[in-house]
Amino acid sequence: MSKRILIINRGEIAIRIAKAINELGHVSVGVWTDNEPKAYHLSYCKEWTRLEGSNNSETYLNQDKILELAKKLDIDAIHPGYGFLAENSEFVRKVENEGIIFIGPNAEAIDLMGDKAKSKKLAKDANVPTVPGSLGEVESIKEAEEIAQEIGYPVLLKAVAGGGGKGMRICSNKNELEINFPAVQREGQSSFGNPGLLVEKYITNPRHIEVQILADKKNIFHVYERECSVQRRHQKIVEEAPSPFIGNDEKVRNNICETGVRLAAAVNYDSAGTVEFIMDEDKSFYFLEMNTRIQVEHPITEETTGIDLLANMIKSALGERLDISSQEEISQKGHSIECRICAEDPVSMLPAPGVVSGFDYSFPQGIRFDHCIYSGIEITPDFDPMIGKLISFGINRDVAIRKMRDALERLEIVGLKNNIELHKAILNEEKFKSGNYSTKYIEEVSPQDKIQLSSERRDEIMMAAILGEII
Repeated sequence: MSKRILIINRGEIAIRIAKAINELGHVSVGVWTDNEPKAYHLSYCKEWTRLEGSNNSETYLNQDKILELAKKLDIDAIHPGYGFLAENSEFVRKVENEGIIFIGPNAEAIDLMGDKAKSKKLAKDANVPTVPGSLGEVESIKEAEEIAQEIGYPVLLKAVAGGGGKGMRICSNKNELEINFPAVQREGQSSFGNPGLLVEKYITNPRHIEVQILADKKNIFHVYERECSVQRRHQKIVEEAPSPFIGNDEKVRNNICETGVRLAAAVNYDSAGTVEFIMDEDKSFYFLEMNTRIQVEHPITEETTGIDLLANMIKSALGERLDISSQEEISQKGHSIECRICAEDPVSMLPAPGVVSGFDYSFPQGIRFDHCIYSGIEITPDFDPMIGKLISFGINRDVAIRKMRDALERLEIVGLKNNIELHKAILNEEKFKSGNYSTKYIEEVSPQDKIQLSSERRDEIMMAAILGEII
């Protein structure tokens, strides 16, 4: 039977969810708010309604208001997308208490994986390798110093409830640890309502590798890995599938993917989710965290496996059979790259709100663009600066890079600072092209500096042209 599914999100992910809902024959219901009255995603929904309020606390984060709206509209299920309430176990329980289906994992899995101390202990119990360091919350600077002395500097201080790059500080010595310990506590309290932190060994040249999980009430599958090592401020901007660092080492690939399944099984996982690992230079890997939701970078997995993660996530929540019935049915083909298109200064990489005055593209074959952009849209500080995801697919990595380069040249966003030029610099840089890069890529290579130089050169050329006309 057709279900009425409320999408409590916005932007490109709301569009993606609506497409999956519609394809499955259900009714997609979108929302608009007072601070985004011209929400682009509504054009993809079969129905839409006002979620009253002018800021996130009054709208996308207001659990009671959302539930009242769901009951009023006779909603059968709620899809949270990512961010906002996607990993809020309290919201999951409230939704289910009203007899409404939450499209995501069970609340217990969210609770366990949302706490870095609990998830690390659970991982160790499940024979999943973890980074050396504290097993639980560290209560004092003295205790942190003792752990750091035992495992050796540098160490990483991490907020137990952290995420999105927040609540993390690298300490190279005792003095830095003493300074950063209270700073991480404050950030943990202000951002997540929890001042607790962990102390872990900092891997010097880490690769960020994650395993896509897809599960229902009976089966847990992996949908292979992604590499997300190109980051700024611990936040991803370029992702690839499969990992170029793992390359053709199928033993390592199978090991990390099966380890991801083992962890998911330990928490009775029953939806789409991602197990994230840090991989050392010798390809040994350690559990980092589990994201109990759909990921921003899910399209590259869809492109290389042909599996619709959003549709299967919905089918799992509704108690329907997944599109696949065994791990053997899942295979990888070709290579896919995702560039996050953000409203931010390409050199400083800081958010740059503004209005899009012009927007155009003419992409080559093998390009997918998940976005919420239109001429006239205002990008405000209220929301994340990511406005689109450019995805290329090729028979191999070289082809995927070639297609992405061409697509970036053909994408025009006028009137708004954006990071297209930064992506061009990355895609043309030798270390990235070799596939041998770590999470330190931005700080070591500084592709943003190349943008500054090329921008100055363009100004020189333009000025020379103007002077030529005057003469």
